[in-house]
Amino acid sequence: MDPVTRITDRQRRLSLDREGVAALAEWVLDREGRGEGELSLLFTNNPRIRELNRRYLGRDRPTDVLAFPQEGIGGLLGDVVISTEQVIAQAPEYGQSAGEELALCLIHGILHLTGWADHPRAEREKMRRREQSLFGEWQRKKRWSLIK
Repeated sequence: MDPVTRITDRQRRLSLDREGVAALAEWVLDREGRGEGELSLLFTNNPRIRELNRRYLGRDRPTDVLAFPQEGIGGLLGDVVISTEQVIAQAPEYGQSAGEELALCLIHGILHLTGWADHPRAEREKMRRREQSLFGEWQRKKRWSLIK
């Protein structure tokens, strides 16, 4: 069974290409050997992600991506929440487009759902290498876009 990706778009900053978003998410899951289950994606703004960050992680600030693994609960893989407002703000800092930054955030969130961690530092470095490897492969193939 292929993964099911549910996309909720509660933001107005980017015009998302839902098919492209789902294709990238499912491709990453496949590359991580997690080709089945249900993945939920929420695209939101800074106030909403700040609220979630404060409530669940105790950090009273906006962030780019949050991941909530739910494996073992009725075939669910988990939820990934991305602030497109934060994506747009930080993309120039990293010298990339909003679409590229969005892809990196999506990859990062999904990696968390598949067991990767970014704490402590050694784990963060391993995760970054995997993230960059997947991102590089996606960029070379560029079969889909995340933004219309």
